Amino acid sequence: MPELSVVVHGPNTQDRLTGLLDSLAGHPHGDVEVVVAAVGPWAQETAGRHAADLLVVPLPEGTGDAAARAAGAARASGRWLHFTHSVDGLPAGAPRLVAERVAQLPDEVDVLLLDHIRSTWETTGLPSSDGRLLARTGRSPRLLDDVARSALRVTPLLGNRVLRASFWRAHEQRLTASDEPFAACAALLLADRIAAWDQVAYRHHVLRPESLPPATPEDHYALVERYTALLDLARERAATRPEAAAQVPYAVLYDVMVRTCLRTFARTALPDPVAREFFRRAADAAVRYRPPEYRRPSGPEGMRRTLLEENAYGRYRAFQAANRARRTTRAAVRSTRRRVAGALGDRRYRASLSRPVDPGLAVFAAYWYRGVACNPAAIAAKLTELAPQIHPVWVVTPENAALLPPHTDHVLPGTPRYREVLATAKYLVNNVNFPNAIVKRPDAVHLQTHHGTPLKRMGVDQMEFPAAAKGLDFQALLSRIDKWDLSVSANSHSTRMWERAYPSRFVSLDHGYPRNDVYYRATAADIRAVRDRLGIAPERRAILYAPTHRDYEAGWTPRLDLATLADQLGEDTVLLVRGHYFYDGTPSPLTALRRTGRIIDVSSYDPVEDLALAADALVTDYSSIMFDYANLDRPIVVYADDWETYRSTRGVYFDLLAEPPGQVARTQRELTEILTTEAWQDEGAAKARAAFRRRFCEYDDGHAAERVVRRVFLGESEDALPPVVPLEDRTPAPSPREAV
Repeated sequence: MPELSVVVHGPNTQDRLTGLLDSLAGHPHGDVEVVVAAVGPWAQETAGRHAADLLVVPLPEGTGDAAARAAGAARASGRWLHFTHSVDGLPAGAPRLVAERVAQLPDEVDVLLLDHIRSTWETTGLPSSDGRLLARTGRSPRLLDDVARSALRVTPLLGNRVLRASFWRAHEQRLTASDEPFAACAALLLADRIAAWDQVAYRHHVLRPESLPPATPEDHYALVERYTALLDLARERAATRPEAAAQVPYAVLYDVMVRTCLRTFARTALPDPVAREFFRRAADAAVRYRPPEYRRPSGPEGMRRTLLEENAYGRYRAFQAANRARRTTRAAVRSTRRRVAGALGDRRYRASLSRPVDPGLAVFAAYWYRGVACNPAAIAAKLTELAPQIHPVWVVTPENAALLPPHTDHVLPGTPRYREVLATAKYLVNNVNFPNAIVKRPDAVHLQTHHGTPLKRMGVDQMEFPAAAKGLDFQALLSRIDKWDLSVSANSHSTRMWERAYPSRFVSLDHGYPRNDVYYRATAADIRAVRDRLGIAPERRAILYAPTHRDYEAGWTPRLDLATLADQLGEDTVLLVRGHYFYDGTPSPLTALRRTGRIIDVSSYDPVEDLALAADALVTDYSSIMFDYANLDRPIVVYADDWETYRSTRGVYFDLLAEPPGQVARTQRELTEILTTEAWQDEGAAKARAAFRRRFCEYDDGHAAERVVRRVFLGESEDALPPVVPLEDRTPAPSPREAV
């Protein structure tokens, strides 16, 4: 029998379960059992990857947290239970420490309180406010009556307390009858003895409310009901104990209830009818459950409680407004000045916002206004074919305007027409974000296409990696993503990562990346034409080397000795070397090599899809080009000489070295050996590529642009769209050998 069972419960929300289970598998301990009450297929699939390390209890989609906890606990065999929600986490080594601590506790202790750290969609690793309370509670076994003033104010999470298994089973019906905060407090009220430990052993993650379904009025009222139910339990408990101290938990809980209700009322934006009803219910509870010897505090807090008990909603609002006025006057003045200045400087945009939205106008942009490219370009092309009544306008910078295809209607940032089209367009399409100042009109549609499948951490997931974030304003980022209506995805991995990295209420379009349609539609003649433009002789093997940007490097220096590699590969191989677009405008380190004819610098060549079509194989490190290139079912070699540094500084969503798209080289010697033998295209490489394609080429089948245009611009239902062609039935574009 293990000392501790960690009971993980819940669905794989925003892919949080993956990291939690990875951390548990990475720090096994003989006295710790992990039970996963996995809700839904994706949670079960995630848990299944660690089947040898844990016990999986599959539960149907929609199983609530209380039922999941009960199901997991029923299969647990440990002496103690540590309930861990699937969106939360455990610090490295925490289960081992907890197991050692509970093994030291006497039999009369039923609950051990722990400390935790907190993360949100904006911050990470925040210390809790419980340390002082835990210190007051003390490590020695105590009756709740003696430590209620501190213990009952500890954040009500099941994750920051460990329950003796026999205690849980004796009170299971009550501890699973309601939500987690109720169960957390009820555990203390039902316990014989409790102990505290000011060790951080839990990582609580608060999901962004905007990424969750909107709260209903009943959800808000449930807060009052939770505390009245706890007060009933505390009163029942006190009735069985004649000593005066038994009344203390009731009085403490009453004070916690009133404080929590007032804080919630002040900080939560509620419609007036809901706010009035919440206030009324809180007032009723404050009067009905008030302890006989209760005395209100003095000062403003006492006034708040008096008004609450009198159910004086109007006077409370007036009191609230008066107190806020002094704090907000200066901020309001500054804000007004900024708004006035912005309105004066952008008068045309504001005026245009008052005009009707133009249903026949669509604004397209890509890569911070670099030109016609990527998914927006593929969508615009299909739009011209299927919906010519909608006029596309591209936003491009002055330096890129000259490179546009002929007859491309475009605007330059900051010009009057730029403001006009952004204000009145029905459709705004981008593979990055539009500027912060762009207003999301209710009847406009913002379509976010993205520009790759994420290996590296994105969005709010960068908070834990300062080298990647580099001062990124996460609040501004969240404001921008709140304007998204639709998000295009190439595979279910991307769908989950976008929902995690960009927590908001957008709808995911699992239609594939439109830019990848060409990989199924290009002909042998198309491939011959591209290779001819690049100067690649038909008989030569072309290898595309496309490394990604590194946040810890100020500029780009190739991590390969390209001259030596070209010499070792021989005259029959040409290297197409593409630097990351972040380094546009910087001196190219390829200039000298380019003159030798041993490589072709294609860093400025667009579109990149042409380069992929022309290449017999791809060599990359961590660039998202690997996911797109996999559609061609051609060899991919990963050159990962600095994987550990990249992973620790940027953060990744999965272990590329464990799930690569082909052969992996850690040194240039290994890479040379792979490319000069048959290893780059052997059976092992093909098997790895096949698994990679199944996972990441899920929706790319040559019809993505059509699905997006029909769904977004023509308003067709999901059922009417061309279905995704199964992977085994797709025919990629011919290889350069086949195209000769």
